[in-house]
Amino acid sequence: MSFFKTLEVTETTDKKSADWSNAEHVRCLIIGSGPAGYTAAIYAARANLKPVLYQGMEAGGQLTTTTEVENFPGYPHGVTGPVLMEDIKAQAERFGTDVRWGEVTEADLTQRPFKLLADGAPILADSLIIATGATAKYLGIESENKFKGAGVSACATCDGFFYRDKVVAVVGGGDTAAEEATYLAGLASKVYLIVRKPYLRASKAMQERVIRTSNVEVLYEHVTKEITGTNVVTGVTLTKRQGETDEQDVKLAIDGFFVAIGHKPNSDIFAKYLNMDEIGYIKTVPGTAKTNVPGVFAAGDVQDSTYRQAITAAGSGCMAALDAERFLAE
Repeated sequence: MSFFKTLEVTETTDKKSADWSNAEHVRCLIIGSGPAGYTAAIYAARANLKPVLYQGMEAGGQLTTTTEVENFPGYPHGVTGPVLMEDIKAQAERFGTDVRWGEVTEADLTQRPFKLLADGAPILADSLIIATGATAKYLGIESENKFKGAGVSACATCDGFFYRDKVVAVVGGGDTAAEEATYLAGLASKVYLIVRKPYLRASKAMQERVIRTSNVEVLYEHVTKEITGTNVVTGVTLTKRQGETDEQDVKLAIDGFFVAIGHKPNSDIFAKYLNMDEIGYIKTVPGTAKTNVPGVFAAGDVQDSTYRQAITAAGSGCMAALDAERFLAE
């Protein structure tokens, strides 16, 4: 789910419809309600920045689709994703964060205070922390949605532990899929790597790593047709190409299905203001959460294409709040 709802309006229409003379003015505006956004809020609130945080339409971010989280510090017996996010949210609110339900739909970062529209209401911000995350790309088949959190995952590092000594499948042909497959191979008894093309798109080094991993079997020219099971995933039906026209269904018994076809950072409305890579991840100054626009900071998966973990997102949220505090003080 994308964090933003794109406005089908022109810039001129936006300026006419928003009454900036009566706009709410805040010191620190945070967009995003995952570990990065809520952690930034905790630090900003404790620094008396009186942060306002907009949750978006997916409060809690990607972790709300995760059943068990066992690698977040402070929960020795594990915790569900939704409970973890509610705990961090409650901590942010305890220190005075104004947490609001709603979407930021437009932004003007050309001058300070920054101008933004939140559910159509104008808001001015002296500093801005973007923690809108990234959305995992899925195949788009109906059974995939049915089993999300019940055998279907987009994060091997997050959920791989639950498939120790079990059989799993990974779909994708790039570096991400190859990395997920080899990671899972260290936990699962068997890993099927489902590749749509007759070759891997992954780098040569990653291809060699896959080939060297004995319990990874690459299924070239296979397309996922349906994920099967009752309450949890127990199998997958693939379609194998045979020649240019013939196809054959292949059924596999599996315990988990991992989608590794990439992520889309939720950064579109900032594209004309902030430096980004070719995919849309916001670039930050190394060792900080600073973007190329003074007063604008990015944290979490919207700027992290490498780790994409709750704990690293929380850490970068802390950095963003500290950077914002120092910026406002200066």
